[in-house]
Amino acid sequence: MTVLFNSSSVMPGFFSSLSSQEHQDFHVWAIDNASTDDSIAQCRAQGDPFTVMANDTNLGVAAGNNQGIHAALEAGCEYVLLLNNDVEFGPQLFTQLIDGIEANDCQMTCPIMYYFDRPNVIWAAGGKFQPLFGYRCYHLADGVEDVGQFTYPRRIQHSPTCCILFTRSVFEKVGFMDERYFVYHDDTDFMLRCLKANQHLFLLPHARLLHKVSSLTGGAGSEFSVRMGTRNRIYMLSKFFGRFIAFPFVLALSLLYFMRRLAGQDSAERYKLKQLSLREGFRMANNWLPYKP
Repeated sequence: MTVLFNSSSVMPGFFSSLSSQEHQDFHVWAIDNASTDDSIAQCRAQGDPFTVMANDTNLGVAAGNNQGIHAALEAGCEYVLLLNNDVEFGPQLFTQLIDGIEANDCQMTCPIMYYFDRPNVIWAAGGKFQPLFGYRCYHLADGVEDVGQFTYPRRIQHSPTCCILFTRSVFEKVGFMDERYFVYHDDTDFMLRCLKANQHLFLLPHARLLHKVSSLTGGAGSEFSVRMGTRNRIYMLSKFFGRFIAFPFVLALSLLYFMRRLAGQDSAERYKLKQLSLREGFRMANNWLPYKP
């Protein structure tokens, strides 16, 4: 399943990748979040195997993913693939992901993801959480040229949900995505819950995917990205640690933003936005208890 939001420009490559798959026993739920372009029309023109679910308003990526996941489970699907539409991939990807689950006795599989405009440079070969930094996660080998250093399937802690195949049992055990995030860190939250629930994720180095990074969100430096990324980071900290333990992280980040402003790395407007977003995230957690496995 895939979530649409003014995705028209990237859809042709996505459709081409789907139609070329050797494994054709799949259905695509396309969840549209009130696009104003012709994303819906493009999907409907594909006919089978597409089902378009159109929202009147933008409910966010997490809510859109949940809609698609529920639809797939209700249809009896044994596997659910969360898949961005700003990606392109080869004809064996679906087969590789499915076979990887059986071969590695795991519940989730993902490919190595590369920059679309630099197809030999890795964007994410999985990822890893840093508990001492509030479960911050980072992409393994981001920006590194692929020279064959990833040879065998390996268990990893995290991967962006741009492309992850899940068994239905994952959602039965872990639940669904937290829709309060809207976008950014919703996948980090979910993958951390999967890790804590002992759901195994394997990176398949022979599976490849090209990602048009930030093509639909305005880039990492946009006002939208800064606000959502900052507030959701604090919300996640507060959710998993509790507000009392999270508070020192909040103070540290606030001080970091102040130092960046003094050093001229952030404008006055960007500094104010970060501080407001930080407080917004802390307020979001008011009615949440710390995460318990």
